[in-house]
Amino acid sequence: MIISKTPYRISFFGGGTDYPCWYKENKGQVLTTSIDKYCYITCRTLPPFFTHKHRIVYSKIEDVQKISEIRHPSVRACLQFMRIKEGLEIHHDGDLPARSGLGSSSSFTVGLLNALYALQGKVVSPAQLTIDAIHVEQDLLKENVGSQDQVIAAHGGCNVVTFGDKNHLQVRPLTLSAARLAELQDHLMLFYTGIVRTASDIAGAQIKKTPKCSKELSEMCGMVDRAVDIVNSRADISGFGRLLHESWKIKRGLTDKITSPVIDGVYAAALKSGALGGKILGAGGGGFMLLFAEPEAQPKVRAALKKLLHVPFKFENSGSSIIFYRP
Repeated sequence: MIISKTPYRISFFGGGTDYPCWYKENKGQVLTTSIDKYCYITCRTLPPFFTHKHRIVYSKIEDVQKISEIRHPSVRACLQFMRIKEGLEIHHDGDLPARSGLGSSSSFTVGLLNALYALQGKVVSPAQLTIDAIHVEQDLLKENVGSQDQVIAAHGGCNVVTFGDKNHLQVRPLTLSAARLAELQDHLMLFYTGIVRTASDIAGAQIKKTPKCSKELSEMCGMVDRAVDIVNSRADISGFGRLLHESWKIKRGLTDKITSPVIDGVYAAALKSGALGGKILGAGGGGFMLLFAEPEAQPKVRAALKKLLHVPFKFENSGSSIIFYRP
């Protein structure tokens, strides 16, 4: 039996510039971090006592004879990519809900690939996991996904990721003192809107508009450098929050699917109660909202958003790892 543990992520700046349709012709980069919320994949060879060959357990249970019969897209594609021959039982457990803007789909794919490699007795690098997960999601499944989620799920940590192409990704850890990193973390709040959406649909609309959004995406890409300058200096950390607000104003205008009257109302209430900035995470449309607020203002922000679930979190550095290994 193998168990992999793979983090979810929060993206601060540069989202949208990690789509291949953009970074193949332009500079793409993101500032992003993994957090202490995880996707767990349990994988074992299935004993030959059952009428089915494969069992997949997630929000549904699938008992099938052939890999091609598996309905879960990522499981099916990963098993085909890894050329799995033996029967397997795969269980998924997650700390946070799917389709919520935290890169859960890519965390699942990275975690499953890591577990499958371990089941074969192989240890692979985060870089290889990243390349393989991008190949599965973008090439095999043809999903409308970027390339940052796979990177951060595999590597972990707070990083600036620069995109050349899917086989050339530069991952640069954000080198901050423990005190400065803690200061940044203490200013961040995470709320679950309860709105479930399919990221691929929203991303598809954005991808179609990419040629018309060159100015906006270039500006969002440049904000990564501005954000790094803020946290790497002795400047007031509140500038990071105000930059988040600038970025959100641009992002929400990329397509009409990114925000909604409900999301706008939540964001306005947060600003009125003291938040300096924030954003809907991931492709948009729902899921989790990240807010930046001074610690002394946070009780008021929580009170204003009391109908939403506040989710405390911390940064983490582990990336995808095998936490149980008994092949």
